[in-house]
Amino acid sequence: MGIHAIVTPQEAADRLAIRELIDDYAHCADFRQPEAQADLFAPGARTLVFMGEPGEPAEVLTTREEHVEGFSALSQYAATTHFNGQFTITLDTDGLGARGEGYCLAHHILETEGGQTLIVMSIRYEDRYSKLDGAWLFAERRLVVTWTDTRQSQRSASSVSGPAV
Repeated sequence: MGIHAIVTPQEAADRLAIRELIDDYAHCADFRQPEAQADLFAPGARTLVFMGEPGEPAEVLTTREEHVEGFSALSQYAATTHFNGQFTITLDTDGLGARGEGYCLAHHILETEGGQTLIVMSIRYEDRYSKLDGAWLFAERRLVVTWTDTRQSQRSASSVSGPAV
């Protein structure tokens, strides 16, 4: 990329708030909170899901109800963990919008009669964000699954059901 310019305290606060929005999305996914996850989207926002490089989306969510239903699909998995990586965020000059691109490794444990399957997805997010009433929300989220690795899991259900303390 390049050398970073000095940012104002407001720009830093906005970037942090957007990063927290991104991480809240992953948290809601992993804790099966589809209603709260849908609340992270501005009215009229949409999610487009692509399997591979963008062409025709495999799924498009445009209403809050569609978002809740789409996010509820994660309940088919015994456990998920979304590791967010780097995100590049560019604020609009008006301070009310932004764009972002970032990466996530999403791990899904699927239980079947044949045992457990681990599905790892490499996801690139292409986002647009809106600041409404002082809060940052998703205006559009393009979820691009760039690759998937599926294999039989070596772990039991009890070992993936909760955190080890």
